Amino acid sequence: MAKRQSNSGERSSRRTFVLATGAICTSILAGCLDGDDSENQAGAGLGGGGGSEPDDPMLSDSFDPQNPDWENNNYLGSQIVEHDFIRGSEFDLEQMGDRGRTEAVYGREPVEHPDDPSEWIDPDPIVYADLPREDSEQAYADQLEPMIEKLEAETGRDVEFQTIESYAAVVEGMRSERIHIANFATGNTPFGVNMAGMVPLAMGVAGDGEFGYRLLAITRADMDEIQSVSDFTDFRATHTEESSNSGNQAPSALFDEHFGLTRGENYDPEMSGGHEQSVRGIAYGDYDCGPICSTCMEQTVDAVDNIDWDDFKVVWAADPFPTGPVGYRYNLHEDIIQATRETFLNTDWSGTVFGEEAGYPTYEEVDYMNHWHDVMVNQQYNGVEYDEANL
Repeated sequence: MAKRQSNSGERSSRRTFVLATGAICTSILAGCLDGDDSENQAGAGLGGGGGSEPDDPMLSDSFDPQNPDWENNNYLGSQIVEHDFIRGSEFDLEQMGDRGRTEAVYGREPVEHPDDPSEWIDPDPIVYADLPREDSEQAYADQLEPMIEKLEAETGRDVEFQTIESYAAVVEGMRSERIHIANFATGNTPFGVNMAGMVPLAMGVAGDGEFGYRLLAITRADMDEIQSVSDFTDFRATHTEESSNSGNQAPSALFDEHFGLTRGENYDPEMSGGHEQSVRGIAYGDYDCGPICSTCMEQTVDAVDNIDWDDFKVVWAADPFPTGPVGYRYNLHEDIIQATRETFLNTDWSGTVFGEEAGYPTYEEVDYMNHWHDVMVNQQYNGVEYDEANL
């Protein structure tokens, strides 16, 4: 028989909220640091060369989001925005899922569901965990209410929302079977898979099918000498912070894989301190080029009056990184797994506070070996070990 964790009390409409503590997560996450929004410019002025017109023979004004052809084309930043290339698209999601990989490129694959029912756990209440965003704990709990109610209806069990202080706490809680379903971050999903028996299920997708973010390799628009990431080695390049995914970890791996730029050997970028600092520094002439989180760049351009998208040229972009997924403990009772799938994969959250506040009216199923391939490659390159010391 499955292990039944009974709930002796009557089912209550009042939610129980438990604050879980844990070590600060060192997972690889993209982040935008808040910077000084003053007019204190970092360098000699936009373009670093008097605002001359670009004379790059590779500069194209015909951008195809499904085939940018980076080997032969560069694009001004406005082309990226106009063609909705800031985030991943439905096409990208389909392409990521069709890579044909059946094994994890680094670490292990998600644990298979046990055939023996005696190995299943059947908790009541089911504990769902998430890290509240900028809202208060109670406000965030209110946003989750429609999803919690749906999950209760599908499972026939109480569902308890548990707040956490770090994504490391989710891994620890799921490993000990105290957390059963949870929202993970992009970068700590492999920790959940390798350490906690987590099975990634689905990630949120916006109403227009967009998701996640991209790593963009940028320079100033008038830097005609820079036409590829391979040219970065000859100029003053910047990364953001050592722990940043799109600002350092991912480009360190991908620039080496695709362009032969190896940090410490033929490539020595400076650390700017954050995505906003990198955007400003490149625009104002402190730096010549570097990798940027696309959504962070969008926020900076929107916030800073004297920086525009066409002050920048994009010479390469990585495939989009997936949004952090909802995942469950591998040995949950099969009825709970099926109910969880029904809740996230077959429910339209449009018009609910859950869908509106999160920006995800629908969820799409993910395949860890394929959708998380690039994340695992980055972590392998950077020597990430899936153990307690790195949580």
